[in-house]
Amino acid sequence: MDLPIILDARSGRLAVQVTVSLRDAIRQQRLAVGARLPSTRALATDLGVSRGVIVEAYEQLTAEGYLETRRGSGTRVACKSSTESVSRRRKVAPNVGGGWEPDRAIPFRYDFRFSTPDLSTFPRGRWLWAIRHALATVAHADLGYINPCGVLALREEITSYLRRVNAAVCDVEEVAIVAGVAQSFVVALRLLSRRGCKRLAVEDPSGYRSRGLLENCAYSLIGVPVDEEGIRVDMLDRTDADVVLVTPAHQFPTGVVLSPRRRAELVQWARRRNTFILEDNYDAEFRYDREPVGCIQGLAPDRVFLAGSVSKSLAPALRLGWLVVPKGPYSDECCAERSFLDLGSPVLDQYALAHLLATGTYDRHLRAVRRRYRARRDALVGALQQYLPSWRIHGIAAGLHLYVELPEGTDARDIADRAAHASIGLEPIDSMRLAHPSPPGLVLGYARLSEEELSTAIKSLARHVAKTK
Repeated sequence: MDLPIILDARSGRLAVQVTVSLRDAIRQQRLAVGARLPSTRALATDLGVSRGVIVEAYEQLTAEGYLETRRGSGTRVACKSSTESVSRRRKVAPNVGGGWEPDRAIPFRYDFRFSTPDLSTFPRGRWLWAIRHALATVAHADLGYINPCGVLALREEITSYLRRVNAAVCDVEEVAIVAGVAQSFVVALRLLSRRGCKRLAVEDPSGYRSRGLLENCAYSLIGVPVDEEGIRVDMLDRTDADVVLVTPAHQFPTGVVLSPRRRAELVQWARRRNTFILEDNYDAEFRYDREPVGCIQGLAPDRVFLAGSVSKSLAPALRLGWLVVPKGPYSDECCAERSFLDLGSPVLDQYALAHLLATGTYDRHLRAVRRRYRARRDALVGALQQYLPSWRIHGIAAGLHLYVELPEGTDARDIADRAAHASIGLEPIDSMRLAHPSPPGLVLGYARLSEEELSTAIKSLARHVAKTK
C-alpha cells in the first residue's frame, strides 16, 4: 500500500510528521476503515527512516483509537465505531466560561486540558426529582411563550443567591436567564454596541477559544497584561478600549484573584471613561483556602454586566446561566435583545433549577463537589511538588484548574508534545496570549481525574520531562 506520507527531514520530529499524516488520511477517509497498513519495518524502509519512528507513530495512533493491532492480522485502520467515536469527540459545543472545551479528537488517558467539571458528579437523581416537581406544579399557562428574560421563580432565586454568595447588588428586574455565559456575552456586547462600543479589552493571557465569539460580535480585541494582582489597569488606561472583560474571582488561566486595589482602580476607570465592565464569574463557587470573593458588580452595579452559569457547578449541557445588567434602562433592552435571539431558555429546566435553589439542594451539591475538587487539587499540588519541584504553582485557592510556570527557557509545546505520547493531555499557555510575553507555562485542569490518576500522571510526566533535559 502506498501511504500518503510526505516527510520534511529538515523539520525534525519525524514520528510526529508520520502520525499527523496518517491521522489526517484516516479522518479524511483517504484510508478506509479496516485498511491494513504496512509493517513498521516495510514502511520505515519505504520512507527511509528508522523503524523506531514508525513504531512510535503506530503506537500513538493506536492509543488515540485510529489504529488497532490484532494477532495475525497486522495493523489496520480501526473499526467504524472507534473512528466515529473519535469524530463525535471532535464536535463538542463551546463552553465560554474560562475558555472553550478543547478538541476531543485525541482521547488522552490523563487529560489536563482546561477546567471542565467532573460530569459524573451531576446530581441526576436530584435533577429528575426537580423536573418531576416542575411538571407537577407548573401552570398550563407557563408552558407557553413567557418573558424572554426567564421565569420569575428562577430570577428570584438567582437574585437571592447572587446577593448571598457573591455580594451582588441587584433586583429581579436586572436579572435575565440566558443560555450560558456565551449568550451573556452576546447580549451584553450587542447592547453596548448600540452605544458605540467596538473595542473590547481582554486579559492577556485569556481563554483563546472564546475570542471567535467575541470578534463575531463585531468587536476588536485589545490585550491587557495580567500580573500577580490581576489585570493591569494602568495599561488598560493607555488603550482606547470601550469596554473590558475580566475574570476577577479566578483569572483564566493564571488563577490570580483581582486585588481590592485593582478592583477600585477598574471601577474608577469605568466611571472616568463613562463605560462598562463585563464580569465573568465562571467558577466563583469553588474556593478552598480563603473566604469567598465578592463580585465587582457589588461595588458598581451601575457599571457592571455580571455573567454566570451552572456549567461548572452542574453541567454545561444544561445551557442555563444568568446576566445581571446595570441599573437603568438596560432591563427592557436586555429583554428585547433576548427575544431577538431565541425567545428564552427552556421553561421546565428553569423551574427545576429554581426548585434546587429554593430547597437548598443546590448548595448541598456544591459543598459535596467542593470537597471532591479540593482533594484532587491537593493531590495534584502534592504530586507536582514531589516530582516536578522546579515548576512554580499558581492559582490554587479556587477553581478547577491551576497554572504552572515553567523554568525559563523551557519549551512548553515540546513538553506537551512529548506528554501526548504518554497519553497525557496538556495545554500550553502560549496560545492564550494576545500580544504580551510571559514565562512558559501550562494550564492543568484537575476536576476530571481522581487523586490516584493525578499522582500517576504527574509521575509519568516527570519521566518524560527528564528526557528533554
